[in-house]
Amino acid sequence: MNASVGQSRPQAGASLGSEHSHDAALCIHDVTVAYHKRPVLWDVDLDVPRGSLVGVLGPNGAGKSTLIKAVIDQVPRASGNVLIFGGPYSERRERIGYVPQRESVDWDFPVTALDVAAMGLYGRIGWFGRVKRRHREQALSAMERMGIADLANRQISQLSGGQQQRTFLARALVQDADLYLMDEPFAGVDAATERTIVEILRELRARGKTVLVVHHDLQTVREYFDRVILLNMRVVAHGRTVDVFNASNLQKTYGGTLTLLADAAEAMHRSGVRR
Repeated sequence: MNASVGQSRPQAGASLGSEHSHDAALCIHDVTVAYHKRPVLWDVDLDVPRGSLVGVLGPNGAGKSTLIKAVIDQVPRASGNVLIFGGPYSERRERIGYVPQRESVDWDFPVTALDVAAMGLYGRIGWFGRVKRRHREQALSAMERMGIADLANRQISQLSGGQQQRTFLARALVQDADLYLMDEPFAGVDAATERTIVEILRELRARGKTVLVVHHDLQTVREYFDRVILLNMRVVAHGRTVDVFNASNLQKTYGGTLTLLADAAEAMHRSGVRR
């Protein structure tokens, strides 16, 4: 889908104002995105601290995926700036690992799971460079961490949904990025794959990486994320999970679409029950 408005891009070293931290992994300043003159994101302004594991939450159509795509210049911004480790995306792309929604990928493309994992190294070897043995060994090591090394030579079209998701996560891991942007990595996966993904996310955070995850399961938010962004076109609240993930902010975020799931999550938290 093409936007009908122009894009405002930051210059290297651009200042985003005193309200933003110079040490943040990601600074988003007054970002607005519109499709066909209809705002999808409106004046989004926030920082994502380094070494944090952040959940992006909101109802369908809230702009969660668009926010990630705006960060990596996949959709035009009507206004606002984004800085990643103090610079624009064009100068920081090698420091970013992106895991798209599984539904947006052409899984009929004739490549193996190992080929896909090795794509995470293209920033180093170039898109037209030769994938050498050491690169394939690195990719295979990432697949081992995801528990799918035995699927290395399988065509991606032959993989289950959970296996495809693990393959894309292996691709991100082999890149060894500093900022990871993951769009619904838990969608459609089984419980074992979800546990594996959570372990990987925690490992990345322990290594000082910053991870931004579009997420929909309100029951697991407190367990998975140390920070959250509650989004419904605008930012309703963002900050430490313990501070902003509460019934009041959820009601503001989801409004009439707030489901019993949110109430259940709040009740579980009060009772100390973990999933």
